[in-house]
Amino acid sequence: MRLDDLDPSKNARDHGRGGGGGMGGGGGGLGLLLSFLPMLLGRKMGCGTILLIGGAIALFMMFGGGGAMLGGGTQTAGTAYDTAEEQFAGRVLTSTEQTWSRLFAANGQQYRPTTINFYDGNVSSQGCGSASSAAGPFYCPADQGIYLDTSFFREMSTRMGAKGDFAQAYVIAHEVGHHIQNLTGVANQVRQAQSRASKAEGNALQVRMELQADCYAGVWAAQNAERMEPGDVEEGLNAAHAIGDDTLMRNAGQRPIESMFTHGSSEQRMTWLRKGMQTGDPAACDTFARGAVR
Repeated sequence: MRLDDLDPSKNARDHGRGGGGGMGGGGGGLGLLLSFLPMLLGRKMGCGTILLIGGAIALFMMFGGGGAMLGGGTQTAGTAYDTAEEQFAGRVLTSTEQTWSRLFAANGQQYRPTTINFYDGNVSSQGCGSASSAAGPFYCPADQGIYLDTSFFREMSTRMGAKGDFAQAYVIAHEVGHHIQNLTGVANQVRQAQSRASKAEGNALQVRMELQADCYAGVWAAQNAERMEPGDVEEGLNAAHAIGDDTLMRNAGQRPIESMFTHGSSEQRMTWLRKGMQTGDPAACDTFARGAVR
């Protein structure tokens, strides 16, 4: 994707090397972590939790259910965009700011951009607690920030087979999609519904949230079609497939269980990303409509 002519967004912070805990603790095992998943999703949305199932299963199989996330040291701040990966992420963010500002203005609204927070290892967010790199990127509704350890991009490329710059751009655009949901009030409505729902019902609502964010990422791509390069669409769809819940579970040696899905199957994620790309219209991303998600 051609973004070199864009300056990285000014809405960025670098938290440096993280420390001080993370999300983990001793013991508990796989079942305990999975039982906490809906609660975690209630405060952190997006690709930030796609590795929790796969990563937890892998750790469980490696260590027999015990162990803890390691932390320590003092969090230090650095200069944003001190790596090529961060600069690329900042240019993607600039592009999303331009795109969503234009789309909001078309409806007589003003877009308030999100802030991207870079970190290394683990980080303490303002309002969503601590997170480690193992959780991947996430959006925090409380401070309207995206949190990203760019090592996730290498994880996508090497462990998941989701290569290419557009695969990385899709991840960031997906998290911006959660910001759109927060600005429009959809996120709050879903959180309220989840608080009254069963675990399975709450997961199903979260799947619709994630698929809508995928669709919004596709809308952003469609609105910037002149910047797309050959192979970008395939990179995006391949990434969407790689981070589907069923694929992550199978790759971790587990049987996919639909009631435990929190981001949608590979097919669902590809379908909604493709829909956004084909329409370029946020109105086409109503995953909450009756029969929209199968």
